[in-house]
This record gives sequence, C-alpha cells and structure tokens, in this order.
Amino acid sequence: MKTKILLIEDNEQNRYLVTFLLEKRGYEVIPAFDGAMGIDLAGRILPHLILLDIQLPVMDGYAVAQALRNNPAIIDIPIIAVTSYAMKGDREKTLSAGCNGYIEKPINPETFVTEIEQFLKNSK
Repeated sequence: MKTKILLIEDNEQNRYLVTFLLEKRGYEVIPAFDGAMGIDLAGRILPHLILLDIQLPVMDGYAVAQALRNNPAIIDIPIIAVTSYAMKGDREKTLSAGCNGYIEKPINPETFVTEIEQFLKNSK
C-alpha cells in the first residue's frame, strides 16, 4: 500500500509541482483545493501526512490546521505547512495552530521530498 499524502493547496502550479515530486518517489497524492475540502478528505482517507498551504481562500491554513487537530481520528497525523509566509513569527504561528513543521515556498525541488520524509519517519 502506498503512503498517502493529502495536499491542501489552491494554486494549480504548486499542486502540480508537489504532486510530480512526490509521485516520482512513489507516494500517492490526494489533492484538496481549499480548506473545507481538505478537512473533509482528511477525515475520510486518513492520510499518512498532510501538506497544508497557509494562504487559502475562505478558510486560511491556520483555521484548517486547528480544525484538523480537533478531529480525534486524525490528531496524530503530521501536518506540514508549505507556505510563502516567511516573516518573523510565521513559523511559530503555524506551529501554534497545530502544524508539526514548516517549509517555505518556493520549495526546493531537490530537497523537498527529503524534508517531508523526516515527518513520515517520525509518525511511524
């Protein structure tokens, strides 16, 4: 069974790049285009990891992370913020919202998969 990664990302180009990189390494990527869809999918598919954009329409990533953490079925699934928010305090804000990690955009295609694999190892 492939490792399932839920990608909550509204930008089509970002979704394409992340999906390409992860599928090339054998992961199954399930896309969600907004926060509400991501919350719903997370509860139904129980992914091994959630990649979460913070700058989402309607419901931002902070609210999504908090909602995900309120679901007992997925409380232990690592959530990694993948965001262009890179100002002082942004990392801390994502972690306090319930994320386990933080990766700045633009992502580095050469190191991205290795970065997220650290969270998969820690969750097993």
